[in-house]
Amino acid sequence: MFRRFASTARFAAALAFVAGCESAPPDAPDARPAGLDYDAIAGKLLDRLDLQRGERVLLVTVPGRFDVLTESLRSGVRAAGAVDLGVWAEEGEAPSSWSTEFTERLAGTDGEARQAVLGEVDAAVMMPGATAEHLVYAGLQRVLAGGRGRTVHFHWSGAYALDGTLLDMNPARDAVYQRVLLETDYPALAEAQRAFEAAMRDALVRVTTPAGTDVRFRIGDRPVTRQDGDASAARAAQARNLIDREVELPAGAVRVAPVEETVEGRIVFPPSVWEGTPVRDLTLVFEAGRVVDVSAAAGVEAALAEMDAAGAAGHAFRELAVGFNPLLAIPASGESWIPYYGYGAGVVRLSLGDNTELGGAVGGGYVRWNFFVDATVEVGGDVWVQGGRLVR
Repeated sequence: MFRRFASTARFAAALAFVAGCESAPPDAPDARPAGLDYDAIAGKLLDRLDLQRGERVLLVTVPGRFDVLTESLRSGVRAAGAVDLGVWAEEGEAPSSWSTEFTERLAGTDGEARQAVLGEVDAAVMMPGATAEHLVYAGLQRVLAGGRGRTVHFHWSGAYALDGTLLDMNPARDAVYQRVLLETDYPALAEAQRAFEAAMRDALVRVTTPAGTDVRFRIGDRPVTRQDGDASAARAAQARNLIDREVELPAGAVRVAPVEETVEGRIVFPPSVWEGTPVRDLTLVFEAGRVVDVSAAAGVEAALAEMDAAGAAGHAFRELAVGFNPLLAIPASGESWIPYYGYGAGVVRLSLGDNTELGGAVGGGYVRWNFFVDATVEVGGDVWVQGGRLVR
């Protein structure tokens, strides 16, 4: 299972497809997924932001799906003594009530002037539909990369079938996400993730699967991004890379770019699609973080074509991501699907490509990440994930 992105926009660049599936005119009273408690959702987002008096807060969205949430969020911002900068619509027609002096000033800028205005933002919420392909979203990422501010990524997307097919959100999946957002034990999640990071620091990490994956590496002193839902300014002050300042809600994954020269072994992919062609039993062999051999039972030419087109990044190991949130685990009964980009307990992602946003040394822009739902993860010989189940 996989998701491929050919730019540093990462997985966020694909979200407009899903978020745009349920559009409505921006002033329509029913421009919302039904059955959600928007006040509770807004309250939890604001709680995780832990706004301080005087902080300047911007909402970034595409009109049509979660419009009703904007007013609850803006009211909460003002109640916290923070400054409501308004709502920026990346595309489409926005309600006039979203406009503020700040958004009007932002609309009249471009280039370095726009970047200077965005530098005034202390915190932003990236709402469904907004992606890193949009100008303001991308501009805020540059602010974060420069060591300032923080954003909450409230994509409300990223549901996948077990074969890697991107799924639309529906009322049942909305209900799952709402429960996860509201009921996650955030302190326990943070504690588990800190323990995993500490275990990895001086140990060999090994990932295996029944299909034959057996890849090993060390992380050294590389930044470890713990997506534990803490979007506070205090946490952002400790950030070591771009994605430390991009806080995902729902929360759950630990992400790290291993020291490239330590990556050894092989990854055997589940059925996947490369350059539009189904590929079966694809096996990549790594030495010092680089692919040195490629084989497959079918479709190897397509895999090689994609990797070669990406240049050096297409032949480099990118990152390990391990899901820790038990409420986002693959459902044990009913429909089997992968919630929220594999942030659920026991889901593993092994990626290829550019890892600079993670603090790694591989550039080039190309990113391809892959889900493994039956992996075993050992750290220093201790098993943390066994056959797709988080056991520590």
